[in-house]
Amino acid sequence: MLTGKHVVLGVTGGIAAYKACEVVSRLRKLHAGVDVIMTENATKLVAPLTFETLSNRPVAVDTFSRIESWDVKHISLAQKADVFVVAPATANLMAKLAHGIADDMLSTTLLATKAPILLAPAMNTGMWTAPATQANLETLLSRGVHTVGPASGMLACGDNGAGRMSEPEEIVEAIVKLLTAKQDLAGKKVLVTAGPTVERIDPVRYLTNDSSGKMGYAIAQAALDRGAEVTIVSGPVHIAAPVGAKVLPVQSTMDLYHTMLENAPLQDVVIQAAAPADYRVENPADQKIKKQDGESLVLTLVENPDVAKAVGQQKRPGQVLVGFAAETQQVTENAKKKLAKKNLDMIVANDVTAEGAGFGVDTNIVTLITHDELKPLPKMTKRQVGDRILDEALRLLQQKAE
Repeated sequence: MLTGKHVVLGVTGGIAAYKACEVVSRLRKLHAGVDVIMTENATKLVAPLTFETLSNRPVAVDTFSRIESWDVKHISLAQKADVFVVAPATANLMAKLAHGIADDMLSTTLLATKAPILLAPAMNTGMWTAPATQANLETLLSRGVHTVGPASGMLACGDNGAGRMSEPEEIVEAIVKLLTAKQDLAGKKVLVTAGPTVERIDPVRYLTNDSSGKMGYAIAQAALDRGAEVTIVSGPVHIAAPVGAKVLPVQSTMDLYHTMLENAPLQDVVIQAAAPADYRVENPADQKIKKQDGESLVLTLVENPDVAKAVGQQKRPGQVLVGFAAETQQVTENAKKKLAKKNLDMIVANDVTAEGAGFGVDTNIVTLITHDELKPLPKMTKRQVGDRILDEALRLLQQKAE
């Protein structure tokens, strides 16, 4: 089923390196081409000859080794990959990739590739849960890097906990999923809004909200993976934009309003996951406001335009508009009112106070509401939620085309 597909497999010096042999074997049985890159430490655990026999290809280890042909090895492998897998992915490898360090053949090739990257983390529980590793993981996920595992169980060091590399069949299943991903949005233009807006009080202070942009960016990544031409209209966030998306940065709700009125009519699907401020300061100060000896500071707030409503008013035939309703009470009722008021085709409702949902976390619990259906979803990663939203948006697109 993988005929014509090529996998580059990176093997690092984790004790789980021996499991990578079975990954190669399973991929070859699926008729995939496989090239293996090993770190020096990995060669002390498994002989390169083992991988060469299984893959029927020479193993790359040294960036500066004499070459058999005049291609630059790390570049040629980076370009050759349909997917780049690292199994096991140690804490060290993840740190290098997160910070752009390229000091051996594997890290250099990873940095050069444009192929989807899949990591199978494997390390001691303490290393996996360390703040540095989790911060690096967060960075990699925000850039669209995929992961499988780690699992929990007995580790080689004797500990029992998270950090065990996923089994070869699970890793191969994840590879197959990436290589056979549906391209059902190819040729479609999808615009996603993400993040908060900020409203200035003075040059050093502003009003904003807790939106991290994670939900919008996850939707954008999912749309890219499914072949769409993606535009992100993004408020200030601290995550990297998915590679391949066009990003239009905005600051205030008025910025968002004007950007959306200009760009939304050009799209097939518009998904508004941003959290624009409902109010702005009427007269922001030109200079920093100083304390007034105990006197209260009075700010006059004026209502911002309803961006989603304005976009809905200029909706063109055949276009699908999706909104979000981040609520703290009467979630479904409030979402249904917004669905009608803003001329949306679907609204994604969620209770931002629920555990595992809302701002700043990697999971969400939502209900997809259309004019004729209500679909509550269980807790999922935001990427999984993004795919479900796109599934429904595509159904609505096809429905309008009939």
